[in-house]
Amino acid sequence: MAARAEPKQFAIALGGPADLDDVMQVMSAAFSSEFGEGWSRSQCGGILPLSGVRLVVARDGDGAPAGFTLERAVADEAELLLLAVAPRFQSCGLGSALLEQFIAAHAGGRITRLHLEVRDGNRAVGIYARAGFTPAGRRKDYYRGRDGSRHDAITMVRER
Repeated sequence: MAARAEPKQFAIALGGPADLDDVMQVMSAAFSSEFGEGWSRSQCGGILPLSGVRLVVARDGDGAPAGFTLERAVADEAELLLLAVAPRFQSCGLGSALLEQFIAAHAGGRITRLHLEVRDGNRAVGIYARAGFTPAGRRKDYYRGRDGSRHDAITMVRER
């Protein structure tokens, strides 16, 4: 088994439409179709030009895509739309580093509340809770797997 990378070995920077191929590579590897959590290329590309939307891409030391976040800020709230880490970079702290970047990017200023949603049962729920997010609600049968299975979403918030 290959050694896991350390978060400091990643470059995390703003991305854009030119990064969509890399985003989709990470998305297809990180999100199983079993749960219906991933977005399509057209969904990602369609939201990028909207006001308040940010794409942040993490790359390893060789420039390979390792993870990303897709975020949206509207009025006084920011939402983490997607956070994904390629499987070979999971469990090394990159997901937490991306989450910390999201929190820090929206610290101060007009943003008073951070939102996200996560599939019930996803191990990321613990990462979000440790970062100060608390459950705020549940969306019954929100995610649909390719096989027709349905899974609840937990909405979580972090107040400033």
